[in-house]
Amino acid sequence: QVQLVESGGGSVHSGGSLRLSCVASGYTFSTYSMGWFRQAPGKEREAVAAIDSDGRTTYADSVKGRFTISRDNAKNTLYLQMNNLQPDDTAKYYCATAPTVNLLHAGQAYWGQGTQVTVSS
Repeated sequence: QVQLVESGGGSVHSGGSLRLSCVASGYTFSTYSMGWFRQAPGKEREAVAAIDSDGRTTYADSVKGRFTISRDNAKNTLYLQMNNLQPDDTAKYYCATAPTVNLLHAGQAYWGQGTQVTVSS
């Protein structure tokens, strides 16, 4: 079955960096779109970044220029490099996969358990 396991979360100060990883198994990783989502307490889940099977990327306006999504198909791993982190980035970050980016954004995806990112000012 599809499994997604995130890691790399933690606590940093404003301006700091973190790299999240998501190791996937149970399906043909290279043919699926992948994405990072986040949810802060009391807020709705929001899409952060996505990458399709051809490597095309999309980002939320709030993270453009600061976050970079990438994938290593040889390692079945998705990454999110997060630079210049701000307190508003505090949330639980989830990895997700679906056959297309549209299905990802529709929520019709497989999800990981999430990893917490906390940014203090």
